[in-house]
Amino acid sequence: MFLVHQATPFIAGVAVAATALAGRYGIQAWQAFKARPPRPKIKKFYEGGFQPTMTRREAALILGIRENVAAEKVKEAHRKVMVANHPDAGGSHFLASKINEAKDVMLGKTKSGSSPF
Repeated sequence: MFLVHQATPFIAGVAVAATALAGRYGIQAWQAFKARPPRPKIKKFYEGGFQPTMTRREAALILGIRENVAAEKVKEAHRKVMVANHPDAGGSHFLASKINEAKDVMLGKTKSGSSPF
């Protein structure tokens, strides 16, 4: 009985110490979180609708390249974007036609009419 009365304050002290250390860690973590520099919000994808007639700027945004790049880079970018959006792999026919139209505009093979969609 005597050991139980001596152990109770010890257990209570250990619990208070553990709570204090956890609280200190939590406060330090919160201050470190607040002090970190803000992350720029980068848009990874082209947001917005399509223009009635595709321009070189819009085509470059769709393919994820600059407006003045070599034809090989255009074909490589087209292949990467098309693999991710091909209709046979669950992609949209509309997006596939826009990606093809973007490649044609960038390569200078644009026709008088725009996409059938």
